[in-house]
Amino acid sequence: QLQFAESGGGSVQPGGSLRLSCVASAPGLQHYAIGWFRQVPGKERERVSCITSGGGSTIYADFVKGRFTISRDNARNTVYLQMNDLTPEDTANYYCAAKWPGNRCSNSIRDFGHGGQGTQVTVSS
Repeated sequence: QLQFAESGGGSVQPGGSLRLSCVASAPGLQHYAIGWFRQVPGKERERVSCITSGGGSTIYADFVKGRFTISRDNARNTVYLQMNDLTPEDTANYYCAAKWPGNRCSNSIRDFGHGGQGTQVTVSS
């Protein structure tokens, strides 16, 4: 099973932007749909976005629509999450995980494998 390393998090002010990266540990990313998730200690994990294996279909949680954009570069074994207009409510640890088969995304976190350590995003003034 693929393993992932997430990066790109940090501390920003409200209204700021970050681009997160999710790099797979081995070749083969192109066969999987990839989801981004986030979690705040003490709260349930939330699905943020998902992109199918070829990049032709994406889905977003309502709370990020119009602000976040998911994309992928299979040649680089990497999936990105561009986050704009960040708010304090976006503060969380963000991680990515894979789903097979990759031709469809899923709204269920249980359809995805294990994520990486994640990258922390903190939005505050």
